[in-house]
Amino acid sequence: MNSLLQLIGDGGHALAAALYAALAIYILRGHEAKLERNLLFAAVVATSLWALHTAFSSVTEPLSGLSESLRNGLWLLFMFVMLRHGEGSTTRHPISITFIYGVLGGVLAMQTVADLLPDLSMTASFQSLVVLSLLLRMMFAIGALVLVHNLFTISAPEGRARIALVMAALAAMWTYDLNLYGIAALSHTDASEIYALRGMGMAILALVMGVGMRGGGEWRLRLSRTVAFRSLSLVAVGLYLVVLAIVIVAIEWLAGPYARLIEVAATFSGLVAALVLLPSPRFRSLVKVLISKHFFQHRYDYRSEWMRFVDTIGAPDVDAAPIYERVVKAVADITESSSALLLLPDESGALTVECVWNWPATTVPTKAMNAADAAGLKRTGFIIDFDELRSGGGSRDVAPWMMSDSAVWALVPLIHFDRLIGAILLGRPRVDRRLDWEDFDMLRTAGRQVASYISEAQGQQALEDARRFDEFNRRFAFIIHDVKNLVSQLSLLSRNAERHADNPDFRADMILTLRDSVGKMNDLLARLSQHNKGRQDEPRAVDVRTVANAVATARARQRLVKVTGSASDAMADPQRLEQILVHLVQNAIDASAPDAPVILHLGTDGDGVTIQVIDRGTGMSADFIRRDLFKPFSSSKADGFGIGAFEARELARSMDGRIDVESRVGEGSCFTLTLPRARSNYHSTPQERAA
Repeated sequence: MNSLLQLIGDGGHALAAALYAALAIYILRGHEAKLERNLLFAAVVATSLWALHTAFSSVTEPLSGLSESLRNGLWLLFMFVMLRHGEGSTTRHPISITFIYGVLGGVLAMQTVADLLPDLSMTASFQSLVVLSLLLRMMFAIGALVLVHNLFTISAPEGRARIALVMAALAAMWTYDLNLYGIAALSHTDASEIYALRGMGMAILALVMGVGMRGGGEWRLRLSRTVAFRSLSLVAVGLYLVVLAIVIVAIEWLAGPYARLIEVAATFSGLVAALVLLPSPRFRSLVKVLISKHFFQHRYDYRSEWMRFVDTIGAPDVDAAPIYERVVKAVADITESSSALLLLPDESGALTVECVWNWPATTVPTKAMNAADAAGLKRTGFIIDFDELRSGGGSRDVAPWMMSDSAVWALVPLIHFDRLIGAILLGRPRVDRRLDWEDFDMLRTAGRQVASYISEAQGQQALEDARRFDEFNRRFAFIIHDVKNLVSQLSLLSRNAERHADNPDFRADMILTLRDSVGKMNDLLARLSQHNKGRQDEPRAVDVRTVANAVATARARQRLVKVTGSASDAMADPQRLEQILVHLVQNAIDASAPDAPVILHLGTDGDGVTIQVIDRGTGMSADFIRRDLFKPFSSSKADGFGIGAFEARELARSMDGRIDVESRVGEGSCFTLTLPRARSNYHSTPQERAA
């Protein structure tokens, strides 16, 4: 190392020592003493002493390695205590965390032995010990970086802001160390240039830490369970690499000429084991249980569990499973049960199987629980733990098949306002365990929520059934009205048959009338069918004169119906248009004298096509038109149903049309049907084109 580089290295480490000493004083003058603050102070002091010693010594001296190990050990202890107190637990060490940090502690111990061994045994191979020391430092740097990432990611957002800069500084410190020792190991040199520049880098990191500590407050973390599983996976990967490196070094020392073969076999076996275990649902469930048991005071992250529960039930996807299957899965996911059944009461009060989720259905009777046992479940509202029942720890009235089936784990009653909506039978989870008080609380709350969902779904189904009945009744009322018109037509035909039965023309007309009436009756029956969804053709360009002539011809046997005027094509459904005119013309015939004609006058009104149905009958009062005319079951005729005008207006509205009425008592009425003009006929006249 030349003199300039030596000066930069010594000066940089000396500056770093001074800055860390100042940072230690700042920490010491902070708030009341806390364990975390004391450990932070100790780690910063150790870093300052390490930098000071490095400025006056050489990297090859054992004490330099010992001081670095002390620095790393105190920072590691600081991180561990922060993590443990972030859990809120001050009386016990989580086993999993102790193991993770303990491995790196063991690496530090081995590193210390490797640093001291040349002085203790002069016969040891110095070069091998140097290589071992570099490998151990690399291993520690890798593991420390993994733990820094773990500590930062499992902290809640409000905790991250407090530790972000300090964690970033530690990550930068160990990243620099990893590169330093990696280059030294690969190049078989002391990497003096990189080592000399480390002092300036550490000085900069002291400033970064100082900025991060300006906020004061307690060094506490709040853990987020959402990412704990992923972070632990990352830690496991880091530990796997560390253990693999240690195994490889041990094989190099012990196996001799077979070292290469053993290393390949060990690496291959480790990868195969990882590929087999990691995707396994049972293994993942076991890891989650261990995380909940050793990393957290409570088994459940209630916020995330409830969000998942609501998302599962309220899946917005149009292809989502039915509501019963969703609620069963939502409850089963809470305890990671592998299967579940939804039981709903029948007319007798017994619980029957409504939904099966991953359960071998052949083992379940249709009537899963009799009415007496269901009544007891409603009365107590207790969650039944079948393992406790089988061990004789309780007494509950349950079906014998549930007790005999070892897969049956728990029964959750669904209570809604003191009413038993049903029950969910949970299968044993992938990782078998006993139910505890947290399970009971979660399942009881989820059961009540599920009961409200099922009750709402059943209420919606009842409303849908009522709507279908209402639609059927509405359709039936319209059809009865049309049947009345057909009966009137056939009655007239029957009366005329007595006088004109010998007339060939009358017989031919009678056959046509009967054939037309039978066809209409078949259409009415089809409309009444539950398979008829009431879908009608979309409006299209229709020649209204053709439809008007057809209605006039059909009613000619009852009354003279004249079609006058002209109009453009209208946007309409021919069947609906004909139905409207039949209702209006029949009402006009019923209101008129036997010898009075009915007029169908065609015209235009702006962008609309009008069809006026005019009669000289009894007429209607203004009050009747305003209050009763278009109301169903309200009629001015003694034998009327009050449906025709109502249905005509509804059909007109369905085609973006309207019906207007003008009438005077004793003078007659004029019903005006207005429909949109067909677009192909806009501006079809010379006057319109000129405009």
